[in-house]
Amino acid sequence: IMVLTDPEFESSVLISSDEGASYQKYRLAFYVLSLLFHPTEEDWALAYSHDQKLYSSLDFGRKWQLIHERVTPNRFYWSVSGLDKDPDLVHMEAHTPDGNVQYVTCRAPMCTEANRNYPFPGYIDISSLVVQDDYIFIQVPTSGRASYYVSYKRDSFIQIKLPKYSLPKDLHIVSTDEKQVFAAVQEWNQNDTYNLYLSDTRGIYFTLAMENVKTTRGIGGNQMLDLYEVAGIKGMLIANKRQDNQVKTYMTYNKGRDWRLLQAPAANLDGNEIHCILPFCSLHLQLQMSENPYLSGTISTKSSAPGIIVATGNIGAELSYNNVGMYISSDAGNSWRQIFEEEHNVWFLDKGGALIAVKQPSVPTRHLWVSFDEGRQWTQHSFSLVPLFVDGVLVEAGAENQIMTFFGHFSHRSEWQLIKIDYKSIFSRKCTDEDYDTWHLHNQGEPCVMGQKQMYMKRRPGNYCMLGKDYSRILSAESCICRAHDFECDYGYERRSDGNCRPAFWFNPSTVSRSCSQGQNYLNSTGYRKVVLNNCTKGVKEMYTARKQQCPNRPPKGLLLTTKDGKLTANLGSNVTFLVHLDEGDSMRTNIQLDFGDGTAVSYSNLSWTEEGIKHVYKSAGIFRVTALADNTLGSDTTTLFLHVTCPVEHVQLLAPFVVIKNKEVNITAVVLPSHPRTVTYFWWLGNNTEPVITLDGSISHTFSMDGMHTITVQVAAANAILQDTKTIAVKEFFKSLLLSFSPNLDEFNPDIPEWRQDVGRVIKKALLQGQLLVAVFPGVPTAAELFLLPHKNQSEGRKKSEEELEQVSNIIVSALNQNLVEFEVKPGIRVIVYNTQLTLAPLVDSNPRHSSSAMLMLLSVVFLGLAVFLIYKFKRKIPWINIYAEVNQEKEQEMIGSVGQGDSTPKITLSEFSTSKELMEKEVDARVKSK
Repeated sequence: IMVLTDPEFESSVLISSDEGASYQKYRLAFYVLSLLFHPTEEDWALAYSHDQKLYSSLDFGRKWQLIHERVTPNRFYWSVSGLDKDPDLVHMEAHTPDGNVQYVTCRAPMCTEANRNYPFPGYIDISSLVVQDDYIFIQVPTSGRASYYVSYKRDSFIQIKLPKYSLPKDLHIVSTDEKQVFAAVQEWNQNDTYNLYLSDTRGIYFTLAMENVKTTRGIGGNQMLDLYEVAGIKGMLIANKRQDNQVKTYMTYNKGRDWRLLQAPAANLDGNEIHCILPFCSLHLQLQMSENPYLSGTISTKSSAPGIIVATGNIGAELSYNNVGMYISSDAGNSWRQIFEEEHNVWFLDKGGALIAVKQPSVPTRHLWVSFDEGRQWTQHSFSLVPLFVDGVLVEAGAENQIMTFFGHFSHRSEWQLIKIDYKSIFSRKCTDEDYDTWHLHNQGEPCVMGQKQMYMKRRPGNYCMLGKDYSRILSAESCICRAHDFECDYGYERRSDGNCRPAFWFNPSTVSRSCSQGQNYLNSTGYRKVVLNNCTKGVKEMYTARKQQCPNRPPKGLLLTTKDGKLTANLGSNVTFLVHLDEGDSMRTNIQLDFGDGTAVSYSNLSWTEEGIKHVYKSAGIFRVTALADNTLGSDTTTLFLHVTCPVEHVQLLAPFVVIKNKEVNITAVVLPSHPRTVTYFWWLGNNTEPVITLDGSISHTFSMDGMHTITVQVAAANAILQDTKTIAVKEFFKSLLLSFSPNLDEFNPDIPEWRQDVGRVIKKALLQGQLLVAVFPGVPTAAELFLLPHKNQSEGRKKSEEELEQVSNIIVSALNQNLVEFEVKPGIRVIVYNTQLTLAPLVDSNPRHSSSAMLMLLSVVFLGLAVFLIYKFKRKIPWINIYAEVNQEKEQEMIGSVGQGDSTPKITLSEFSTSKELMEKEVDARVKSK
């Protein structure tokens, strides 16, 4: 016995080897979320922890060893006996550090990286690994659509072939225990129904068995298919199908080749006749398996009691969950009887020799019902003095131990009650040969089911004898002559109204020989295949069986070039594996040439040599045209793939003019580092646009139609990285600009980073007074900047007047710059002088290469010897004070010229002296204004 402690208190395991008489505690370094014991080695177990780690123990939990980290929940499996070489092999789905998912196998005691194997070469979808019986399934995403692969008996993985346009949204493996795969597929146009598909023996080619099978949502939210495999009767299925907004119950005896409705009972429980005529009225069954393993669910069968089916259902035009009753069939669904008017849980005792029924847990009861004649008569037995809510029944298996255990509660507040019942006394003796009858399995009188006549031995109804442990169910099985209903349509074929199988519109039968080489043989389908596990012989078998034919010699056709992971992108420097596939042509005699698009190419004289893939490493980013050519003596075929080789974007820089003219087209550029030729997507937000303009080019043209400050943002996307940069542009009808330079000593302190340029701009701002100016400090050395003179946004005069005022302002600023009157301190004792380099005309789109780099744009207050404050101050007034200002400025210039001595180029009036005279100049200008 193994007991796990509550992880909220401690993480330990308690182990008893003496049927619970004593326990020994073993501490765990992890919290156990789930356990999986080995199917044959009872001391071997796998434990899944709270942090997605998988551990193994080979001594019933006393010692644990880490197998793998980052394992997907519920996607780990022990080896399958007879298929896996090592009994301690573990199959699991694990995540790589970068988030991809792989199928991994290793032996439990030695699961180091060196000992791990990867049976599927590539990544798979999360929670897609299924290891079941002879099969292993995985799912791989390709081009946004899921592809499914199967390995049969541990052979290489092969892609599952569903009908071409099923386009599955979801696929579930229903069962694999009858030498084929039952799969439920939700197709692109389905929401609450699934289509049922059956495969060939290898699990590769799937054909449709039933459309629109109903699903039921379980307690845990999972979708459960309304499909039931009848135990003990090979090939018999029951399904609920939705058609014409109704759900009806159908059954099949040949694995979905033919379906029919269920014939309702002729009379009800009281013996009254039921008028129910097919196909308008029939019996419908609820097919939900119980999520509680100790309750029988709404339908129950047992392999030791072939032919007996007990289910909850209703009679009418469609399935209903009202007015339901309990029904039983003793002849595998050919006829039905009602046994209860209310829902009951029913269990099989004594290998099906007796039935026991108890009311549903929602109703408390003191009684159970027992039947020895397949539900025709029931005897009542009391098992408790107080009514009990029966939450489950455990029926012990084994011929020598006739014990069943009831568990439940007297009320919702009471403790659990266990009641153990020994039912041996209800049998008077052991059965002898005289107590048995023979029963022939049939389908509405047809004795051949799944290609054979089957005779079963069943105890005569009403005999209160116990079946012996050597009881055998099947007495004989005789093969039948093959007929049409023993064959289903092969892959790519559909059954028409006349009952014959014809190729679907999307299927070309000639492509079946695509993997064929000259001199070899292939099986040419007749459009039919025998139902798996059907045992018929002779008859039409030869006519319907695929015929062996010699492979034709054909020119290459249907050449397909893909990457191994199905992606059209690859990281720079990674190993890219290309796969070449040929639909038609002799692969042994076909030459293959592969041009990687980067100046290198390879060639093979035999297509089979490329089965493992062709590897290549690209040394530069870009979009590469990869071309494959297949040719033989009869012709050739070619195909092309465009591969995007990318590396992450590290830096993006937005280049744009600082000021642009309204209604005039302007060019904007984004520079990406490292360079990504043709592999970057650009998203441009221009002005007030709410949606971006998307381009593959790093440049775009745009026209701004409104004055003001406009923000431009560009985002670049490459590989899995997205970066952005933002700039602000001033849009004006006209402007003037000046190029500025600085004394060379500034370059010694220029680290050429944006923050430094921003600080220099702030220092310049302190040296200037208020002004409607735009200053850009350029990157690089020698240090330079550009000064933009902008008209005020609230212009009351006409454009001509504003242009004249802007011209006068420009002349004043140029005069100050030319006289070296603008300077600032970059360090104590180190002063930098600002010079005028040249005057550019509006609109400015400068050709200087420094203008195509990032610059700090600032709206600054410019001070030139304390004069510009008057300039902007007067601009904001509604009267033309600029003329008065010009007079004062001209006088001051004459004073400065007169103060310069012979051979002395330095003015005797310093910047600080002019700054302190600001108030005097204001008074002088105001006085002249008043006088005028």
